[in-house]
Amino acid sequence: MSERGGRLRGQLHQLIREVAKFGAVGGAGLLVNLAVFNLVRYVTEVPVVRASVLATVVAIAFNYVGFRYFTYRDRDKSRRTRELTLFLLFSAVGLVIENGILYTATYGFGWDTPLQSNVFKFLGIGVATLFRFWSYRSWVFRALPAHDAVPSAESFLEQRRPAPEPVRHRVGR
Repeated sequence: MSERGGRLRGQLHQLIREVAKFGAVGGAGLLVNLAVFNLVRYVTEVPVVRASVLATVVAIAFNYVGFRYFTYRDRDKSRRTRELTLFLLFSAVGLVIENGILYTATYGFGWDTPLQSNVFKFLGIGVATLFRFWSYRSWVFRALPAHDAVPSAESFLEQRRPAPEPVRHRVGR
């Protein structure tokens, strides 16, 4: 039971680290998203949801770099085209979730004050983030398959293992 408990504890620790890294990149992306949203909304005449979509696209680009080179830097890098395609696909779904909430609040309920727009933008980001975390870790930034990781670990260990000393037999006595 202790080996299994140790393994579960290790997996939990790894998940906590992943969530923390995802949160750090996501938090920075949140600031980028809200800053661009408010800048576009108040400096231009772009409508609220269009300003939000533009801000979300900027944040998606920012987040890809952060996720690829910080959060998931140890993950499989062999199929970047597939990775980027899936990232953009799931990000687009997140964009629809995020901005669908803002659209509903703005045009469905008429909640369009600056405070209301920011609250519903933030709420939309939160709901979309849950979807993105699940989809990115499950489909986009996949862990290396065990059959690829084990041989490389074994060859590394073989290089580190000292050569055995020759066995000497005593003669006579």
